[in-house]
Amino acid sequence: MSRIAIPSIDNAPEASQATLDAVRRQLGSVPNLFRLIGLSPAALTAYTGFNGALTKVLDAKTRERIALAVAQVNGCDYCLSAHTYLGLNLAKISPEEIALNRKGASADPKANAAVHFAAQVARERGHVGEADLATVRAAGFSDAQIVEIVALVAENSFTNYLNEVAKTDIDFPEIRTNEAA
Repeated sequence: MSRIAIPSIDNAPEASQATLDAVRRQLGSVPNLFRLIGLSPAALTAYTGFNGALTKVLDAKTRERIALAVAQVNGCDYCLSAHTYLGLNLAKISPEEIALNRKGASADPKANAAVHFAAQVARERGHVGEADLATVRAAGFSDAQIVEIVALVAENSFTNYLNEVAKTDIDFPEIRTNEAA
């Protein structure tokens, strides 16, 4: 059971309700994560703005691969479950690829560089070396895209940390970070 009470959309702060309704229209439901963030209209506005902007960078598969790697590094079962579901069903990533992504890798050489770099940023809290930057650049990522990868790590770390603080009830098919990929 969640350690922070997750409101229904109707019981969420009034300033969060329009955004939560938009999430419901887009996804068909409102995952617990969004209703949890919605306890703070300011946090919900910040998160959805950041998330919306980042959906315009990199491709959906790369964004999901990064989310999987970061959730695994941060030990967040909620986000690993959510992004496994999204990866399989929306981004159409294979189960084998998801297993690699959880290990900070990918079968696709360019995606491998991005996912490995993202996992390294999460693991080392940004303290990456020159070789890490050289590798991601050599794979064809611009400095702007490197900034975007770091932004995705930060966005996913926020939800990882919040879900771990709250121990948010998982409302996706459950995947555990401590189980083999």
